[in-house]
Amino acid sequence: MSKKSSFSKNWPRYILQWGVLAALVFVLSGLAGLIFGRTEPADPEAFCPFGGLEALATYGVRGSLPCSMSSLQIMMGIVLAAAVILFSKLFCGYLCPVGTVEDLLGKLRRVLRIKAIPISGKSVADKCLRIVKYGLVFWLFYMTATSSELFCKRLDPYYAVATGFKGEIVLWMSIVTFVLVVLGGLLIDRFWCKYICPLGAISNSLKFWAWMAGIGIVWLVLGKIGLSISWIWLLGALCLAGYLLEIICGKPKLFLLGITKDADKCTVCGLCNKACPYGIDVASAKQRVNCVDCTLCGECVGACPHGALLPGVCKKPKCGFWKFVPAILTVVLLCLGFWIGSKVELPTIDESWDMENVDAASLKTMEMMPLRSVKCFSSSMAFKGKVSQIKGTHGVKTFVGKHRVVITYDPSVVSEEQIQEAVFVPTKFRVNNPDPASVEQVKIVTIRTEDMPDRMDLNNFGMQLRLSGKKIYGIESEFACPLIVRVFMDPEEEADQDWFKEIVEKKALEMPTAKGDVKVTPLAFRFVKMEKGEEFMPVADYIKHMFTPFKAEYNGRYEDGIKKRSEVYEGKPQYIFEIENQNFEKPIVQRYLPFLSNHISREEGVIGMYCVINDRLVPAIQIRYAAPCTEDKLWELMTMDTWTITYSADNVKEEPAKLSFDKRGVSRPYAATE
Repeated sequence: MSKKSSFSKNWPRYILQWGVLAALVFVLSGLAGLIFGRTEPADPEAFCPFGGLEALATYGVRGSLPCSMSSLQIMMGIVLAAAVILFSKLFCGYLCPVGTVEDLLGKLRRVLRIKAIPISGKSVADKCLRIVKYGLVFWLFYMTATSSELFCKRLDPYYAVATGFKGEIVLWMSIVTFVLVVLGGLLIDRFWCKYICPLGAISNSLKFWAWMAGIGIVWLVLGKIGLSISWIWLLGALCLAGYLLEIICGKPKLFLLGITKDADKCTVCGLCNKACPYGIDVASAKQRVNCVDCTLCGECVGACPHGALLPGVCKKPKCGFWKFVPAILTVVLLCLGFWIGSKVELPTIDESWDMENVDAASLKTMEMMPLRSVKCFSSSMAFKGKVSQIKGTHGVKTFVGKHRVVITYDPSVVSEEQIQEAVFVPTKFRVNNPDPASVEQVKIVTIRTEDMPDRMDLNNFGMQLRLSGKKIYGIESEFACPLIVRVFMDPEEEADQDWFKEIVEKKALEMPTAKGDVKVTPLAFRFVKMEKGEEFMPVADYIKHMFTPFKAEYNGRYEDGIKKRSEVYEGKPQYIFEIENQNFEKPIVQRYLPFLSNHISREEGVIGMYCVINDRLVPAIQIRYAAPCTEDKLWELMTMDTWTITYSADNVKEEPAKLSFDKRGVSRPYAATE
């Protein structure tokens, strides 16, 4: 059959396949962001149903979702499962980009006249190869459930290509799977889909849904009667059953939709067999094509010159409209997944504690949002750790899609306001740096705001002030109801209540980026009032007030035990090695100071490391040392390409240097008054 006739007889499938590829290129290339003004990088896994199914399994095992999961991914996984059970593997036949590439590779093989490697569906090779995808399913689900991270990203060829092999991948795994897709597809029809794809294994297993449900029910019953069996055994049983049913039976009972055959019209010409991407023996089917590999792709229907094949629910569908039904169902289910995914969100974590001695009926819940720092599993667990330290709290749920948390508490022990105060993080944000040479003092204006519960909110407000063009130097927050926000500004600058209200209640932060576009962050802050009166602070005090100092002093192991190095070198000549750099006040630098401190602390004679505002009002790293350590040795340590980091006595690693230093510092004698 010619390419033209193939498209004309099965055009709905080709439109969907090429439409998906075009949409992925449009989004992942950044064109969508340029057109619609979005600067966040697109998530290649945003619509992946396999990730959604992994997330559901993890939620069942741990009661939490893997990092970066969205409701949309989860809903796509549920929709895929429902589609397979009710109809067929519509995702594989109409949407999967890897399946589309496999089809294209098959066409390329025929153009290049490469001889295909035939693997019969009844051969030993076919049966042995099919176990690979079930092994992958077991491994991926086990690793995801135990780590709360989508492990499939490590080796997914689609994800690797979509991220330019720069995502959360294991490079050799991604290269292996990519080669399997390309070389396998060139030599064997749908090699990846039939033998490697873990989503294909799940889809095939779901075609035997009654068996899978039965295994799950048996596992639950055994647990109820006291024979608790680990979920790992359930996972293994499902994978093994799916594989055995696929190779032994291979013909699941169709629930609703399937390819039906009109035997009176069929001439057994075999064109349908040649057109099938999976090599299914369609011509031998009596009434319905009943094969675990069938995706209802419609290639056999388009290839039949006599109209003997059509998708349908009965034996002999007479209406030609049925050939469009699989494509229509695919679009409907896809839209349904998008719609429900936008309305429903599962909690990333749902944790409770100390429930034994409390009356559950007396507990209440409170909601906090948006907490922009609660954005994944790790940050959710960090938030839970903080909440669990508050007396009277008993549970927390996080919904990272909307940065929302729900806290369960005992109102007789703790109030909502006390919880808000306990989880609140006072924050400082430097808007601009004052010049001490021209500014002697800064003016402090206090405003009150609402709906700024998160430390990221103050950063966003600070960026609004920076974009305003006024001489505003910094802001800081202090918990109160309403929130206290102090604004540090030039004494000559004027800003009244109306101006602050306009800035606070802007609906979005439109931040220019280095690429020349604009990053838009939705905001929903509320201005309450501006306090009366102004205060003033010397600029030197302000600079020190806004700086976050770092201090680390070390111990050493000596003959008489572990002692502070400051005590060991007391009375001996000591020095301060100092490097100045305005960038030392940046959070990205301060984040790595503990690593630098860990690295240099290994050197004998190093007493401590500090990051401070020095007498010249410049951020500086200061290292206190004594012989046998020297200035040259310190500079050598700080400029190494790799740092030696000691995490524990038996865990010492060589890691790439996290900071670089261009200008060498200077040493001076240490004064005891420092």
